[in-house]
Amino acid sequence: MLELFTSETPNGWKVTILLEELGAPYKVTPISLTNQEQKTPEFLAINPNGKIPALVDDGFAVFESGAILLYLAEKFGRFIPADAQGRSRAIQWVMWQVSGLGPMMGQATVFNRYFPEKLPSVIERYTRESRRLLGVLDAALEGRDYLAGDYSIADIACFPWVRGHEWAGVTLDGLPNIARWMADIGARPAVQRGLLIPTPPTAEEMAAKTTTQGKAILA
Repeated sequence: MLELFTSETPNGWKVTILLEELGAPYKVTPISLTNQEQKTPEFLAINPNGKIPALVDDGFAVFESGAILLYLAEKFGRFIPADAQGRSRAIQWVMWQVSGLGPMMGQATVFNRYFPEKLPSVIERYTRESRRLLGVLDAALEGRDYLAGDYSIADIACFPWVRGHEWAGVTLDGLPNIARWMADIGARPAVQRGLLIPTPPTAEEMAAKTTTQGKAILA
């Protein structure tokens, strides 16, 4: 049995979306970021970096969301191209997301939403770089449905972060390829299910919970 330790964040949703796409049985153990459960000794024994998500497969722990996507895709032989160049292309986009798009949009969110001081130059720097990266993504989708040929972990890695662009304060105006790609992926039933794991707060609770959670992460 796969056990996923996660929370309702883009990095967590990357893995729940893939697991739902795979149709693999798995157990979800929600981790409260507000209560700093990702810093407990029990969780650090699974992920020494103290971040979600983390996956345990029959006693074998995998941490870092990109590594989890790759592990699951290879374990089940799905959502990653079989040929060497196609596989490399998919992995390149996963690495691009975990090293660029995620961190930049994450910092844009932190300084737009959570940081106690408003630092205009810092906000502008992360917002501008996030928008630049979205431009890279839009250009890559010109004339193609998905990033690496067929729908793959490349798209699954990027989708939840792009979906949260408004929360990060970044616009998608003028990026039509992303808009089409988002609509196509968002219509997939497995994606819709993955975005509800773990159970999200109600609409009324969402902003307050997310802000409290973000501030706890900064502590």
